[in-house]
Amino acid sequence: MTLQISSPDTVDKPLRSGTPDRQAYLAALLQQRPLVEKVSPVGLEEVRDRALSLIQEQALPSNHDEDWRFTDLSALYQTAFQRASGSTTLPTPDLEALTWTEASVRLVFVNGVYAPTLSSISACPAGLKVSTLADADPGAIAQLGQQQGMTEVFTALNTVCFEDVAVVEVAQNQIIDTPIHLLFLTTAKDTPSVNYPRSLVIAHNNSSATLIEEYVALAESTYFTNAVTEVWLGQNAQLNHSRIQREAKQAIHIGKTAVSQDRDSRYTLTSLSLGGQMSRHNPVIVPTAEQTDTTLNGLTLAVDQQIADTHSELSFTGSHCTAQQLHKCIVDDRARAVFNGKIFVPKAAQQTNASQLSRNLLLSAKARVDTKPQLEIVADDVKCAHGATVSQLDDDEIFYLQSRGLDRKSAGDLLVEGFAAEIIDQIPMIELRQTLLNAVLSQIR
Repeated sequence: MTLQISSPDTVDKPLRSGTPDRQAYLAALLQQRPLVEKVSPVGLEEVRDRALSLIQEQALPSNHDEDWRFTDLSALYQTAFQRASGSTTLPTPDLEALTWTEASVRLVFVNGVYAPTLSSISACPAGLKVSTLADADPGAIAQLGQQQGMTEVFTALNTVCFEDVAVVEVAQNQIIDTPIHLLFLTTAKDTPSVNYPRSLVIAHNNSSATLIEEYVALAESTYFTNAVTEVWLGQNAQLNHSRIQREAKQAIHIGKTAVSQDRDSRYTLTSLSLGGQMSRHNPVIVPTAEQTDTTLNGLTLAVDQQIADTHSELSFTGSHCTAQQLHKCIVDDRARAVFNGKIFVPKAAQQTNASQLSRNLLLSAKARVDTKPQLEIVADDVKCAHGATVSQLDDDEIFYLQSRGLDRKSAGDLLVEGFAAEIIDQIPMIELRQTLLNAVLSQIR
């Protein structure tokens, strides 16, 4: 299974041209994949080979692909990225500003490399194992790369190129009260860098946990983060999952969250996208049995000339399932937000109750949002609804607040804060909620 790899001289030319050669660009990224197969756990080499085979059959997307027609990837294809490397040490004040007292269990990766001195896993409560690839149980690693959605080209690229894995495993019948914090940090680099964060979360039968997954830049620089998280929920398992993307202004972030839900499981995803010049998040949720419950909350903030894209998929396979999705976008300046949410209800998914709502707030005349809530229903005994709204700040509400003594800027900020808080308040940590509200207000004008 080999992909034709161009030499560095032949790769640079298409990367810098107006119409980049996407195959040569993909080959250049694959050329930097880590040579770790000889020390990999049993079965991982086969997973990587399968992903490499999938890449051979695909091309990187362009605006001609339906799922990418609103998302301009030219900033990615015009930049030659090198694999990130370097020190994993940080000044203590930097780390303290990014950690939360409510989350005492923490795994930290710096530029894609595990940082044991910054992590805190020694005090894991009984029934919880948090580890990396080297220390993970073989049974957990066997589930790596097995989710639906692993065939997509950026996801397969991550599978081929990831260097390490954040592994979280909750034992059967265990309720973990302490939030688990996965923190992926990127530091400044002299040349554009690329890293491939990978996470694997397994909640066994009758277990419960809270997970905070966070991507943060420590300095402004140009880099590409290609992240993948796989979540496996056993029968009657519960996971409250918050995913927060706060990349640098010049960063590119493409992420996949792939979730499998067994019977009676409950999954809540609260996803925030605040950074990056171009970002995309693809949640793919598959309830594989009956009576599951899924809640998807999303908030996108796009300012200046940012492009922020969310494409979600929820595919039922069993009956008596419920799902609620609320996605909000705040768009300012010349920025563009994209939301496409697909819910598929096959014939076997009778008695499904699903709702989907996209709400969008435009703060400037040149801001743009493309929204497409989408239901595909084959079953005939279901209760499903979807809708979308696009609006600006209401002049009457602004006037009312001004009549109570606020200036126009403060009145607008208060309305934006209220719009965003409905999503941010779903995050289970008070410190983090306030930090995120402040981050939203600091970016709007």
